[in-house]
Amino acid sequence: MATRKITITVPEELVESIKGRVDSRGVSAYIAAAAAHQDEMDRLRELADRLEEEHGPVTDDDYQAALDRIAEMDAWHDGQKQEPHRSEAA
Repeated sequence: MATRKITITVPEELVESIKGRVDSRGVSAYIAAAAAHQDEMDRLRELADRLEEEHGPVTDDDYQAALDRIAEMDAWHDGQKQEPHRSEAA
C-alpha cells in the first residue's frame, strides 16, 4: 500500500502516551492503525444508515433474533471444540 506523509496536530500528552506503548512500528504506524479503525467504523455506520433507510430500523425482535443466532453459532462452535475429530477417535 502506498503511503503519504502528512502533518497532524496531536495533544502532547497523547503523543507521549503513544510513545510509551509502541514498539518498533513507531508512532506513525500506531496513528495510521487508529485512523484505519475509525475509517472502518465510519464505513460501517454509513452502511447501517443506508440499510436502515432501505429496510427500516432494526426492531427489538430483529435484534434479539440476531443475538439468539449468534448464541446458537457460539454453542455449535463450542461443541465442535469438545468433540474429537474422526481421525483422532479412530
